[in-house]
Amino acid sequence: MATIKRDYYEVLELTKTATGEEIKKTYRKLAVKYHPDKNQGSKEAEEKFKELGEAYEILSDEEKRAAYDRYGHKAFAQGGGASSGAGGFHDPFDVFREVFGQGGGGSGIFGDIFGGGQSSQGRGADLRYDLEISLEEAVKGCEKEITVRKLETCDECQGSGAAPGSKKVVCPTCRGSGKVTVSRGFFSMSQTCPQCGGSGQIIEKPCAKCQGEGRTEKTSKIKLKIPAGVDTGSRLRSVGQGEGGFRGGESGDLYVVIHVKEHPLFVRQDTDLFCEVPISFVKACLGGEVQVPTLDGKAVIRVPSGTASGKLFRLKGKGVPGLRGNHGGDLNIRVYVEVPAKLSSEQRKKLEEFAEVCDESTHPEEQSFFEKAKRFFT
Repeated sequence: MATIKRDYYEVLELTKTATGEEIKKTYRKLAVKYHPDKNQGSKEAEEKFKELGEAYEILSDEEKRAAYDRYGHKAFAQGGGASSGAGGFHDPFDVFREVFGQGGGGSGIFGDIFGGGQSSQGRGADLRYDLEISLEEAVKGCEKEITVRKLETCDECQGSGAAPGSKKVVCPTCRGSGKVTVSRGFFSMSQTCPQCGGSGQIIEKPCAKCQGEGRTEKTSKIKLKIPAGVDTGSRLRSVGQGEGGFRGGESGDLYVVIHVKEHPLFVRQDTDLFCEVPISFVKACLGGEVQVPTLDGKAVIRVPSGTASGKLFRLKGKGVPGLRGNHGGDLNIRVYVEVPAKLSSEQRKKLEEFAEVCDESTHPEEQSFFEKAKRFFT
């Protein structure tokens, strides 16, 4: 029985009028909530995580979103009313084989995202790997080594699929053409030969290790260079690191999808970083220097006297570098005045003395507000 897909907007808890920024923000929040690392052993959380990723892949792309709004899920089914392309965010330490269409050079459900699937010439499938990194690693760039279990060229037959001394013969099904014709009513269509996989030849005696496929499953360690400035949703392509091709065919590619962890101090918005820093009541009144954190270490900002809570200070060039040479961002420090939670008797006395000498000029905004609001108090 076919699985009924939920509406992508419903999955992300959004309406069809949601902006791109709202989609991105909501996805991040829900992805953290249902991430498999935080819900170990929960099949339900794992499925929701995959479902979220699939919905985000479509709704975060303007063209795919427009196709979805018009055709619904049919837009991304093989043979649907629009170009295909959708994938799910899977466990970050699991690599899965995508389902690609075969025959006639057509793409399957993941074709638009990954540039086509396994061709009639035996090209290996493209793979996807979801990698979680810290904000520091995303900002500065880093190198990672990942472990991938995938199909690779058989070392026994060197990818030929034939046992030593065996030879290839013309496929009796397609008679060497690599294609067969299938008739459906008034229509006839050509598709890849199911017996030879499109090669036009079959092996007289298949390799015992790979059963004639020319590849076996192996575990590989792959080193990746993560460029500075990546963000959640960024894709890195590693050419030839996907599955090995069928009987010596070209290898597929590996696509690494980045997920950036939330940071305890900094919030990222595109290439800008934001950080909230508390300052004392005294420093807000009198002014002074305040030490603030940056991803390069500490920095010092000068707070002028009379600084109000919520005042924003900008440190140029201390944000996220732009990808591909684009302009980088800034670090924005928003200060807020910390009100003393407890006062000693001496501290209270001093504050009371301060209050006694205050007049309207001390708090002009307060006086202005009550002047405007006085009619509501009568």
